[in-house]
Amino acid sequence: MSADHHAPPAHSGDLHASGLHGAVHHNDHADDHAHGSRKDYVIGFVLSVILTAIPFWLVMTNPLSQQTTALIIMAFAIVQIVVHMIYFLHMNGKNEGGWSMMALLFTIVVVVIALSGSLWVMYHMNTNMMPAAAEMGQMG
Repeated sequence: MSADHHAPPAHSGDLHASGLHGAVHHNDHADDHAHGSRKDYVIGFVLSVILTAIPFWLVMTNPLSQQTTALIIMAFAIVQIVVHMIYFLHMNGKNEGGWSMMALLFTIVVVVIALSGSLWVMYHMNTNMMPAAAEMGQMG
């Protein structure tokens, strides 16, 4: 028997015999680290609650103008998206060889184009399609 008396007997096709057991065991630990810890989930949850409660308080108490409140809510929404991506989706530059970060950047570019284009179209539709209503309001 070998010096390591705790090792199970080797069988043909057994993971222990082929040496793959160590690799599988090592990858399990790497995957656990990539999924985050309980501490990371708690931090993400607390930040999400705070980033939701502050805009809710701003809307309910109305301490600022509507435009300022809307801008603050949008800023908090952007920060909350980042918190969710880091603490719950575990996105960083190291996962999957950086491809998850490239997918994130592509998604951000598409969302920014879609949102800014939608806002631009709605603004110009409102401005260019509603001049008769503004004139009618001045007549009466």
